[in-house]
Amino acid sequence: MAKIPFDDRDGFIWMDGEMLPWREAKVHFLTHGLHYGTQVFEGERAYDGHIFRSVDHSKRLLRSAEVIHMPVPYSIEQLEQIKRELLEANGLENAYIRMAAWRGPEQMGIDVTGSKTHVAAAAWEWGSYFDPEVRKVGISLMTSQYRKPAPQTAPIESKCAGLYVLGTMAKYEAQQKGFTDAFMHDFEGYVAESSGANIFLIKDGALHTPIADRFLNGLTRQTVIQIAKDMGIEVQERRIKPEEVGGFDEIFLTGTAAEITPVGKIDDLTFTPGPLTKQLHEAYEACVRKH
Repeated sequence: MAKIPFDDRDGFIWMDGEMLPWREAKVHFLTHGLHYGTQVFEGERAYDGHIFRSVDHSKRLLRSAEVIHMPVPYSIEQLEQIKRELLEANGLENAYIRMAAWRGPEQMGIDVTGSKTHVAAAAWEWGSYFDPEVRKVGISLMTSQYRKPAPQTAPIESKCAGLYVLGTMAKYEAQQKGFTDAFMHDFEGYVAESSGANIFLIKDGALHTPIADRFLNGLTRQTVIQIAKDMGIEVQERRIKPEEVGGFDEIFLTGTAAEITPVGKIDDLTFTPGPLTKQLHEAYEACVRKH
């Protein structure tokens, strides 16, 4: 079944103060965000009409823009209202929401003086990020040749478009080798995350996860850590060496799009989605629908 292109759909997209017909929401070729990666964004999910951690996503959008020195002309309250109107305009209750802010066509070049910040939001129905059948046995990851950048070399606190080209490269190469996604190390060679989702590893009933100071500290990651602690599960945030990975019992990824996704293979190592992953997944499903 052919996928519907994202520029040729029915519905409405909110852009710069207007609710536009989907196909009319366009930007010019000479848009700064396209040429220099000066765009920040949020991926959010609505469950039964409620956007999970919506305010936290709005706060992070503004923080991401602040990190790259890009002022956003909307408050958190205004961003929240935009998302509510967007879901209503499209008649959606269960949806993925993409909100973004970017520097526009007013300026071209590294110097951003004089450029304006544009904001838009779209929403559409989107089920599982990974194939549901593959998720049952766990997705496969291939160790990437690329590493996450050091905090001194990139704005890792910002959900900035420019940072995601690395993930697209890593994922593409993994898929070409028959894997689902990439397994990435940080700049010192420790375990980091996948191409765009945080990672958790389980051993002897305890949850281990890399310290989130070298990649984005995902909101889903934060939620899962709190759920685990509330359930009395030990959580260790620490540097994890790649050679340790084979000693873990269960592994899963977390992210707004990925939600909780079991990992069944990393390179030649195999894992079985187990009871603790299932328990956390069920608790997360209940959490996102509790409002």
